[in-house]
Amino acid sequence: MHFDHAGIATEDARELATLYEDLFGLEAVHEEEFDGMRVVFLECGESYLELLEPVEEGTIARYLESNGAGIHHLALATDDIEGALERARDHDVALIDEEPRPGAWGHEVAFLHPKDTGGILVEFVEH
Repeated sequence: MHFDHAGIATEDARELATLYEDLFGLEAVHEEEFDGMRVVFLECGESYLELLEPVEEGTIARYLESNGAGIHHLALATDDIEGALERARDHDVALIDEEPRPGAWGHEVAFLHPKDTGGILVEFVEH
């Protein structure tokens, strides 16, 4: 596994993408609307910043209401998401997703519950 991206909840993904492009010299390399969100990926070296803007009620809208803008999750890339989930089960880590599900950019994803991962929402993403 390796670090893939940090998911950042924001009220305006395009505005934040423009700031990060100008401020950090990053490049927006992918944008889509998915699962009630506008998602913008900015390339940052070998990894990405994933900007998450709600376009309808859902997980990110609720997160912003409760927590405000900021880091929502950290994602680790794997070439075997089923094996990664099995390893999490073996370590008694609670799974939000028992099975992989479709994620942004056409990848399969699954989330681990933050109560068992040091307070961090962790996403497995299969490339």
